[in-house]
Amino acid sequence: MARFDSSTKFNSRTGVRIVVAGDRGTGKSSLIITAATESFPTNAPSLLPSTRLPEVMFLDRVPVTLIDTCLENRGKLDDELKRADAVVLTYACDQTSTFDRLSTFWLPELRRLEVKVPVIVAGCKVDLRDEQQAVSLKPVMKQFREIETCIECSAYRHIQIAEVFYDAQKAVLYPTAPLFDQEAQTLKLRCVRALKRIFILCDHDRDGALSDAELNDFQIKCFNASLQPSEIVGIKSIVHEIYPKGLNENGLTLTGFLILHEISIEKGRLETWTVLRKFGYNNDIRLRDDQLLPPIKRTADQSVELTSEAVEFLRKVFTLFDCDGDGALNALELNDLFSTAPESPWSEAPYANAVEKNALGGLSLNGFLSEWALMSVLDPVITVENLIYIGYAGDPSSAVRVTRKRRVDRKKQNSDRNVFQGFVFGPKEAGKSSILHSFVGRSFSEVYMPTNEEQYTVNIVSQPDGTEKTLILREIPEDSVEKLLSHQDALAACDVAVFVHDSSNESSWIRATELLVQVASHGESTGYEVPCIIVAAKDDLEPNPTTIQDSTRVSQDMGIEAPIPISAKLGDFNNVFRRIVRAAEHPHLSIPETEAGKSRKQHRKLLKRSLMVASVGAAVVVFGLAAYRVYAARTSS
Repeated sequence: MARFDSSTKFNSRTGVRIVVAGDRGTGKSSLIITAATESFPTNAPSLLPSTRLPEVMFLDRVPVTLIDTCLENRGKLDDELKRADAVVLTYACDQTSTFDRLSTFWLPELRRLEVKVPVIVAGCKVDLRDEQQAVSLKPVMKQFREIETCIECSAYRHIQIAEVFYDAQKAVLYPTAPLFDQEAQTLKLRCVRALKRIFILCDHDRDGALSDAELNDFQIKCFNASLQPSEIVGIKSIVHEIYPKGLNENGLTLTGFLILHEISIEKGRLETWTVLRKFGYNNDIRLRDDQLLPPIKRTADQSVELTSEAVEFLRKVFTLFDCDGDGALNALELNDLFSTAPESPWSEAPYANAVEKNALGGLSLNGFLSEWALMSVLDPVITVENLIYIGYAGDPSSAVRVTRKRRVDRKKQNSDRNVFQGFVFGPKEAGKSSILHSFVGRSFSEVYMPTNEEQYTVNIVSQPDGTEKTLILREIPEDSVEKLLSHQDALAACDVAVFVHDSSNESSWIRATELLVQVASHGESTGYEVPCIIVAAKDDLEPNPTTIQDSTRVSQDMGIEAPIPISAKLGDFNNVFRRIVRAAEHPHLSIPETEAGKSRKQHRKLLKRSLMVASVGAAVVVFGLAAYRVYAARTSS
C-alpha cells in the first residue's frame, strides 16, 4: 500500500538493549562479533562485553546495544534478561538438542522471570546443518506467542547476521503484538479503533470511502510520497481480490482500509506503525502526550469543567449518534460513538452506574453531559483525550477551564462554577445510597445493600431562576471517613457536605453528629471549610422525638440550616438537590462552627482587641511625648 520512509523518525527511544542468550556453543559470541565487525572471529571469547552497533544500520537511527550472556552465571543472566528490550535466543542448526532446549528450558525460563519482551529465535551455524537435522518451528511459535520471528543465519558465511538484530530492533520499535492477534489472525480491537479514527479523518467529504485523491493525500501525509495511478489501481485490485466489498463506487471503504493494514502486518512490514505514529499514536495505541492537554496547573481547591465550546460539541455528537431519534443513546449507539477511542471510558466504576438512564437503559442527553462533567472533575486529561478521539478538532486547552479557588469564592460570597461536588456522609443504613440512586431516577429498594467503596452519581439540577447546574454526589462509606480525613486537603474538592441520618433512629443521629463535627473540625483546621447540610432521611417512619429536638438544636448552635426531612421510599425529597446546589453556590453560608472553632475565633477577637488597645495606648504615649517636647521648647524660648 505504501512505501516506508526511513528518514522520518517516529521514536523517542535513545537505544535498544538486546540480550543474546542460549546454550553454550550455539554461536552467541560469533553472532555478535560478526554483526559488529563484519568479520568472522577465528577465536571468539566465551563471554563478550556489551557491544554497541552503529546506529546507521538501524531504523530511525536508534542505536542497538548487544549483551552477551552465559548460563553458568545465573544471577547475572537473570538480571540481564529482566533489563532487556528484546531477547535473541540462539540454537545451533547442527545440534538439534539445542533447539529442543528452547521449549524445555529457555522459553519457560523467560516466562518464569516474567520477561515480557519480543523474542527472536536465531538458528546459528546454518552452513553446518545436515538436511536430516531440519527442525519444525511452527509448533514452538504456536506454543510460545512471545516469539516474534525465527531466522536462520551463519556468522561464518555472513548469512542473515544483520537481519537477526534488525528484526529484534524492529520488534521493539514497531511491535506486532499491540496490532495483531497471531492466534486469531486478525487486527486487535484497539488497532482497529485507531485506524477507524484515521480513516474518518482522511475521509474529507464524509462519504464513507477514500477516493483516489483522498488516498493520495493519506499517502503524502504518512510517507512523504505520492501514489502513481498504477499503484492506486494495484491497491484496489488487492482489496477486491480478498474482499470485494472493501471497495464501492466512491473508493476504498473502511473494511478495505483495514484489510490493507492486515496484509502489511502479516508480511512483517512497518507501514501500519508509520501511519499510527504520523497521526500521534504511541506504542500503546493511545495518543501521545504531545497530542493531548498539557499538565493543568491548579491548586487543590480548584476544579476543572468543560467549556461552553466543548459542551456544544457534545450536544451535536449526541444528536449525530442518536440514530433512532429517541432522545437517548442505547448501548449500540454509545459503542459506535466511542468506536474510535481505545475503549469506552465509562464501562467501569465510577462512571458505569453514575448517571440517569431511561427505562430501556438508554443514556439521556442530561446523563450524557453529566457523565462528561464527572470525568472532567475526576480526570480532565482523560476527558480531553476522549473528546479528541470522538472528533473534537479544537485546541485541547479550549475544551476545559479551571475554576476559581474555593477560598476566593467564599470571600466573593458566590461561586463561578457550573459543576458542584457534594460529599455525602452518614452512618450505615442511614439512607445515603437511596439518595444517590433517587438522584438519577432509580426506584427505591427495601433491600439494604451496604456500600463498601465510594460511589458517585451525577445529574443536572434545574434552578428556580431557570439556570442549570451539574451536581456530583460522592458517597463516603462510614468506614472510609477516617482515611479520607487523614489527608490535609481531603475537603479541598468538596463544594458542600451532606450529612444523612435515619430520623427514626437516635443512634443514627448521634453518629451523624459525630461525623459532622469531625468534618467541620477538619475544615476549620485546614482552611477548607465547606457548607454543610443535614438530611433527616426515612421521614416515612415514626420519627424519634429526641432526634428531632437535638438535630434542630445542633443546627442552630452550629449556624447551619435546619435538617431537611425526606423520604426516598415515598419519593418526597423536599427540593433537597436544589438546596444542596444553593448551598454550594453561596459558599460563605451554611459553614458550621464547632465549639473549638468558636473558642479559637473568640481568642482571635480578644487578641485583636488587646493589640488594638495596646496600639492606641502606644499612640497616646507617643502623642503625649511629642506635645511635651513642643511645650518645653516654647517655654525655654
